[in-house]
Amino acid sequence: MKFQILLFLFCITSIKSLASEFKYLAIRDTTATTVKDTTNTDSMLIYWTEKNTFGMNLSEVAFVNWNSGGNNSVSALFYAGFDRNFEKDLTMWKNSASLRYGINAQEGREIRKTEDELRLRSSFGFRKDSTSNWYYSARFSFNTQFSNGYKYPDTEVPISQFMAPGYTFLGAGTEFSHPEEDLAVYLSPITFKSTFVLDQKLANEGMFGVEPAVTDELGNIIKEGEKLRTEFGFLVTSDFSKEVFDNIDLSNQLSLYSDYLNKFGNIDVDWQMAVNMKVNDFVKANVGTHIRYDDDVKFKEDINGDGKLETSGPRLQLKQMLGVGVVYEF
Repeated sequence: MKFQILLFLFCITSIKSLASEFKYLAIRDTTATTVKDTTNTDSMLIYWTEKNTFGMNLSEVAFVNWNSGGNNSVSALFYAGFDRNFEKDLTMWKNSASLRYGINAQEGREIRKTEDELRLRSSFGFRKDSTSNWYYSARFSFNTQFSNGYKYPDTEVPISQFMAPGYTFLGAGTEFSHPEEDLAVYLSPITFKSTFVLDQKLANEGMFGVEPAVTDELGNIIKEGEKLRTEFGFLVTSDFSKEVFDNIDLSNQLSLYSDYLNKFGNIDVDWQMAVNMKVNDFVKANVGTHIRYDDDVKFKEDINGDGKLETSGPRLQLKQMLGVGVVYEF
């Protein structure tokens, strides 16, 4: 657990430092331009905008002589977000990083992970004139997790790890960006998706869609499983946020992907929706859902009750979140 916390803090520090360096270089360039041509008012502008978010949600239940019974428990969710966006004339460059890690400690059992995410996104676009809302765009994204995932209460055999899986998307297409509403729709007919399973044991089992190991009749491995799976397909994403009531914001992120070469028409879905309610500048409440479906993600469960996990087919993944905590934005 100490390693995962250190890794989480290291990622926050590294991303923040890198983003600050980008901003410094951009400011230095515009300053140099200003010295050369003081009549150009556009050169006086700083084209970078930034947003940093650090937050922590806590919940606690304690019992003393409570005749209805219950177990003492504490849950914590730590998260951080960084946005660095550049916009000048006909060019737009958006960058974001999201880190989330949650734990639950309950009396009489081990500490369990409740949330785990490392996500990076970057998109670059340009448009033909200042009146168009359509951009020629290229986009890159990466996501994985920090620590091992388990099928609790079994904590001996991990079912996922750092970079097992890890996903990258790289593609080009067109993006519609609304000038007033916070809405962006991205269409990419050429997107490469890479799935990494760097743990050999999980790769041998063919988890997350990679090619499994080849074995003989006795189960001995003849050829190790592949650690990388590549796909070429069509990607559609949508990002929307709006203040629906005073101090109540709605955000919606949807991603749809289908591989041209393998079962075209099977759609990988990643859909997040959240409602954020502002109590004051430092306290916020949020409720949200996260839905995933990937035909390549198989699930493990003890089907016959023998204590061993068998691999079954893909399923709809659903996560619901409700939290109140402290948030600091700058």
